[in-house]
Amino acid sequence: MDIGLVGLGKMGGNMRARLRKAGHTVVGFDRNPALSDASSLADMVERLPSPKVVWVMVPAGDPTRDTINELRELLSDGDLVVDGGNSKWTDDAVNAAFLGEKGIGFVDCGVSGGVWGLDNGYALMCGGSAEDVAKVQPAFDSLRPEGEAGFVHAGSTPGAGHFAKMVHNGIEYAMMQAYAEGWELLQKVDLVDNVTDVFDSWREGTVIRSWLLDLLVAAIKDDTHLEKVRGYAEDSGEGRWTVEAAIDNAVPMHVIAASLFARFSSRQDDSPAMKAIAAMRNQFGGHALHAGSPPTTADIDSPADK
Repeated sequence: MDIGLVGLGKMGGNMRARLRKAGHTVVGFDRNPALSDASSLADMVERLPSPKVVWVMVPAGDPTRDTINELRELLSDGDLVVDGGNSKWTDDAVNAAFLGEKGIGFVDCGVSGGVWGLDNGYALMCGGSAEDVAKVQPAFDSLRPEGEAGFVHAGSTPGAGHFAKMVHNGIEYAMMQAYAEGWELLQKVDLVDNVTDVFDSWREGTVIRSWLLDLLVAAIKDDTHLEKVRGYAEDSGEGRWTVEAAIDNAVPMHVIAASLFARFSSRQDDSPAMKAIAAMRNQFGGHALHAGSPPTTADIDSPADK
């Protein structure tokens, strides 16, 4: 099939390569001329046969909205836009209605696979009408991993794909936090001689084996104590949206919420909340206040200390 691809960064550029390898004709546009096939968005659209299909892979929020606004003026009745970025699912109904006023179809598609997708394929979760999804199916089939899994038409309502991807990323937050906490405990206790080998052993035959575990093992083999890495983790937004959706729907989400808050803690050199707790403990129980460097393990209060 012929397809336009807007946004040729780490994900988009590799997706273009995978699609071309599968025999599709891809006209890519990026604001970086060194990456772009077309001189402008209009030039990209002009070079596509009708009905035109344009896949958008730009950052969520204003960049995606601005791109869709511009495409609405360039595309015609029967054309189709795929939003493959990490847009918030609530934006999809708005974008679908906005494009639909001109007869332009809309599919939202959560894409997972990162920099490994070029070789391994991308897990795809899409939302939209069956008719619109069918127009992009050849591209979906080429981008997805080999085998029966890796692609789902999550629902016909716009936003179903991005909602599924949002929950996927929330689960990812929690899994990473669990691995990280286990690694820290094994490192902390002077009992296990080789923590890296322990994690490596879990990669086969255990119920906690996963691709994330493979990636962590690769990282700690390269840097056993992760001394090259600062303990600071960003959140891309989807963890927050997952917790917000849980609140809106009264769904208990203890683990994912905790993993999100742990990322917030990582950005604090000295927790203001912990300062307040230390001050209160000092006031009601006369417990010691610590200044300067964190206390050693021997300084930590015993469980009997209330």
